[in-house]
Amino acid sequence: MDAKITAIALIVKNKADALEFFTEKVGFEKKTDYTNGGYRYVTVGPKGQELELALWQEGSPDPTGSSSQSKSGTYPPIVMQVEDVRRFSAELKARGVRFTQEPQEYTWGVSATFEDPDGNRFSVNRLTRIGPLR
Repeated sequence: MDAKITAIALIVKNKADALEFFTEKVGFEKKTDYTNGGYRYVTVGPKGQELELALWQEGSPDPTGSSSQSKSGTYPPIVMQVEDVRRFSAELKARGVRFTQEPQEYTWGVSATFEDPDGNRFSVNRLTRIGPLR
């Protein structure tokens, strides 16, 4: 298959607040920000990566004209790999990010979980059984 995933929709309560959280507290960069008519398309993501989170506001109409029925915080966590979960967690906590699970050791590695202001969960992992970050 000649395809790759470039964006994942993330349901948020307020696009501007979510943009500030991800850029100011998590350290992501704003990748896309444009308005077409009354619709604003905004994406964020880790620096140097192509994958983007498309910030999708609850109840806002999508480009096809239908209305989103999705609610923030109702989906499984988005998974991120980092070199050092404890250091990453400490840096984000110092910026005011709330962790729902502190770094924990497992047979496969280390994991922690944080939430954005809308309740969307992010699992931060270091997979020691698999090797270095890919």
